[in-house]
Amino acid sequence: MSSIDEIREARIKKLELLRERGVDPYPAQSKREISLKDAVDNFSDLEKKKETKWIAGRIMSIRGQGAIVFITLNDGTGAFQGLLKKDILGDEKFDFFNEVVDIGDFIEIQGNFFTTKRGEKTMETKDWRMLSKSLRSLPEKWHGLVDVEERFRKRYLDILMNPKIKELFEKKAKFWDATRKFLKKQNFLEVETPTLEITTGGAEARPFKTHHNDFDIDVYLRISVGELWQKRLLSAGFPRMFEIGKVYRNEGSSPEHLQEFTGMEFYAGYMDYKQGIEFTEKMIKEIIKETFGTLIFETHGHKIDLSKKWEHITYADTIKKILNIDILSATEKEMMKKLDELKVKYEGINKERLTDSLWKYCRKQIVGPVWLVDAPKIVSPLSKMKPENPLLTERVQLILAGAEMTNGFSELNDPIDQHERFEAQRKLIEAGDEEAMMPDDEFVEMLEHGMPPAFGFAYGERLFAFLVDKPLREVQMFPLMRPERQNKSCGRY
Repeated sequence: MSSIDEIREARIKKLELLRERGVDPYPAQSKREISLKDAVDNFSDLEKKKETKWIAGRIMSIRGQGAIVFITLNDGTGAFQGLLKKDILGDEKFDFFNEVVDIGDFIEIQGNFFTTKRGEKTMETKDWRMLSKSLRSLPEKWHGLVDVEERFRKRYLDILMNPKIKELFEKKAKFWDATRKFLKKQNFLEVETPTLEITTGGAEARPFKTHHNDFDIDVYLRISVGELWQKRLLSAGFPRMFEIGKVYRNEGSSPEHLQEFTGMEFYAGYMDYKQGIEFTEKMIKEIIKETFGTLIFETHGHKIDLSKKWEHITYADTIKKILNIDILSATEKEMMKKLDELKVKYEGINKERLTDSLWKYCRKQIVGPVWLVDAPKIVSPLSKMKPENPLLTERVQLILAGAEMTNGFSELNDPIDQHERFEAQRKLIEAGDEEAMMPDDEFVEMLEHGMPPAFGFAYGERLFAFLVDKPLREVQMFPLMRPERQNKSCGRY
């Protein structure tokens, strides 16, 4: 078996041969008249009319011997078979094809459509043309890329050789299209908000920091999909809006967490969290049904039926039921003792972080689908308080297979309350908590001008990843990779 370098050298010689014969191996123009999908879909008419057409694509297979060669082309829309015969192409074009063409090259062929004796849709080729000469071979057809790091690093080959991966990303695009379609149908305006911020808002997470040279200030990549900006738009008079975009969090990686991901957030004026629960349950079910054609899934070892009415569970009561500790009255010392008993690692000893650590332990035991409601005020700095219990907030999250899939709440629009909560977050930052929310005084000023009551809601591609039962990294086309240790030379041409 030839080495990669030997294969590459052989292909470079073929590249040189093309140029010696006056053939551009990388022309800008293609003569393609129809896609391969169109060729398949309209084959009967094309065969009947005996029309001569140009089709194009990457060569995925070459087989045959002597005076006959069969090739399979793939252009991304579909695959199609071509037949090259020496007596039709002529000696010169047929022999030149065999001299310079390899699997992986992009070519175009011209000919007529016919059905083989085996019933295969085929083009009988009268002419061919090189579109892009490949210098590296494709992975072996049946196994593709096996090494996980190699798959992510060369995702283009992973997608090319594995139709299921391609289908996964097409389904993911459909998921976001369905989200967008649903919200627009409900009169939500799609907006764009800044990804560079002076203060990060809308979540508790460690941000990425960079420097803006023109303004000579430090800025941060956003950690939410424009939450505080969208609320400004509520104040501006837009009743409903949403954004689908990138979010960045400078934190650890796991099957459920990455530093860069796509999220969606919407804000609806004059809607509270009870109305929001009804609205978003309908929304999620409709989007999932449109994307997958079902509401029943097997994921993370659980069978989940989303078709039924989703049960409601409360935050503090759930922790008390599982761990026998009341987080609303427990001291930091009692919380740490419980976490130590559970052998749970935790960062920070303030009550907010300890409460969150206890909840995460309990969350893993909940299959769902359930709505988690009544999150404590201490872990919900942007949520409106429950009038009947100021320690709790009007917040709701969907739990599936032990993970939080969504986040929503009646938005806090009391400027004094918001200022006090920001000050509490400021103290956490000063005490060294890198995940505490940065105060935003200009946002408080906006609230002083007035913002209507509203419900805000968010989910990210984690929801899609859980539905297809894959780690988050698997559902990203090009997840961030460490650079390879050794720079590989492209060699000589």
